[in-house]
Amino acid sequence: MPNANQWGIQLAQDPDVTDYLIAPDPAAARLTRAVRGVDHEGRETTLRVVEERPLTIFLNGQEIVTAMTIGDYPEYLALGFLRNQGMLRADEDITRVDYDEELETVVVRTARATDYEDKMRRKTRTSGCAVGTVFGDMMEGLEGVTLAQTPVRSSWLYALSAKINRTPSLYLEAGAIHGTVLCEGDKPLVYMEDVGRHNAVDKIAGWMLSEDAAAQDKILYTTGRLTSEMVIKTAMMGIPVLASRSGFTAWGVEIAQQVGLTLIGRMKGKRFVCLSGEGRLIRDADPALIDDEPKRSGRKGGV
Repeated sequence: MPNANQWGIQLAQDPDVTDYLIAPDPAAARLTRAVRGVDHEGRETTLRVVEERPLTIFLNGQEIVTAMTIGDYPEYLALGFLRNQGMLRADEDITRVDYDEELETVVVRTARATDYEDKMRRKTRTSGCAVGTVFGDMMEGLEGVTLAQTPVRSSWLYALSAKINRTPSLYLEAGAIHGTVLCEGDKPLVYMEDVGRHNAVDKIAGWMLSEDAAAQDKILYTTGRLTSEMVIKTAMMGIPVLASRSGFTAWGVEIAQQVGLTLIGRMKGKRFVCLSGEGRLIRDADPALIDDEPKRSGRKGGV
């Protein structure tokens, strides 16, 4: 499989984010553009707004999907999407990953011959956007998933929340975006952002696949809601803990309980709620000693 360094990843240079393997780069070219407008008082103003651009993903000779994305880490996005949709096996022999910036395409090539014509026909026939069949395929993939019974310490959660919320990001620069962070213990490792939370998760999955990174000792942190899709993708990646600043959906909680995933939400300051896997939560930090989050925090919990 191609090495990640061949893809020119954005290694963190800011003193605040040097602990990351990959960190957001709010100043990166092509991720935002300046747009002029007027504010509530009629004054002219200029905002940085997030770009959206199409990326078409091919698996060998077959076109699979066109996703709207901010455009960074297209190779990771393609690999992660295909892996999370069950089109790439865990032990897949990936021979090449080619990105064409001008054509806005990624072609993932495997030693194994692949043919998902029937799967793609079913998606098109089920609904125009294919959401229903994609979700159904993901649910089928959960049948054989067994997650590690990895404990999670409350001290890790507090440390991660404080670190991630201080990290310079595209969200803090322009908003209208989701963030997902792969963590180990109390250390954030890889921080990805995109206009769709599923894209950000797929980028993490693609990085893990390309680096053959272990999943059983990891925590996935997201700025978005803990929906069924987020729970399914996390479980499919083999990650046993999913945490968020935001809230839950009932189906997300139900699926987490079924697969044995530790699900923690509403993480703000000293507060959090665990709705699945609470038996693996080790409370080793006194909430009374943790600073509460200021009311005017730079990051919101409802994205």
